[in-house]
Amino acid sequence: MTGQEKIDALIDSIGDIQDRITESAVMTVGAVGYAAIGGVINDDALNDGLITSSELNAYLEAKELVLNHDYAIAETAEQMFMQEHAANMNSLDTAVDNLTAATAIVMTAVNVASIASEADTKPEQVELQGMLETDAYSLDTAEVNEYNEAVAAVETFAQQAGAYMAAANNDDLTATVDSYAAANNFMVGSYTAITYTQNIDEFVITWGDSSFGTGFQGYLTPEMKSASEIYAAGEYINEYGAMPTQ
Repeated sequence: MTGQEKIDALIDSIGDIQDRITESAVMTVGAVGYAAIGGVINDDALNDGLITSSELNAYLEAKELVLNHDYAIAETAEQMFMQEHAANMNSLDTAVDNLTAATAIVMTAVNVASIASEADTKPEQVELQGMLETDAYSLDTAEVNEYNEAVAAVETFAQQAGAYMAAANNDDLTATVDSYAAANNFMVGSYTAITYTQNIDEFVITWGDSSFGTGFQGYLTPEMKSASEIYAAGEYINEYGAMPTQ
C-alpha cells in the first residue's frame, strides 16, 4: 500500500465516523424535541449514531499505517532504501507481537505434556482427559495456522528489513540506482513500487508512470544468512543480549 493509499484509507475511515456523528447530532435534536412534548422514542432509535467497532478498528488501523509511513521524499538511493527498511521494521514489530500472542496459546496447550508424562494412575489419567477436553489445553487447526502464519510474517518482514538495510549500506548498489535515476530524469524518491526477491537477490524498482520495473540483481549475496546462522545468532542474543560482533 502506497503512502497516498494509506492516507485515503484514513480519510475514508474518518468519513464513516463523521457520518455517525452527523446522524447522532440530528437525531439528538429530534429526541430532545420529542422528550419536551411527551414523545416516547423507540428503543435503539439512536443506534445509527453509534460508532461501530469495525469503524473504529478501520480508523485505528489506517491511523497506524499513516503514522508508520515515511513521507519524506528520498533524494538518494540510500535514503530510499532506509525508508523501506524503517517501514518493514515497523511491520516486523507488529509481526513479532502477533507471534508472541500465538506462541502463548500454543505453549499453554503443549504444556500438558508435563502432566501427561506423570499421569501413571487412573485419577491422573482422568484428570489429563479433562484437561484435553478444554480449549486452553488443546490445539486446533485455526490456532496452528495462526501460529504458522505469524512465523511466516516474521520471516518475511525480517528478510525485507534486512535487505533494505543491506542495500542502503551497499555503495555499489546505491551508486548504480542513483546513476540510473539521474540518466532517466527520475527523482529517486518518486518511485511508485519497490520489491526485493531473496532467492534471486533482485530489487525491482518502478518510477513515475512507468509501467515496468528496473531490476538490480546480485548485490546482497555476501549478506545472506542461513537457518543455522539465524539460530546461532538467536542463541547468542538470548545469552548476551546483543548480536555478536562482526
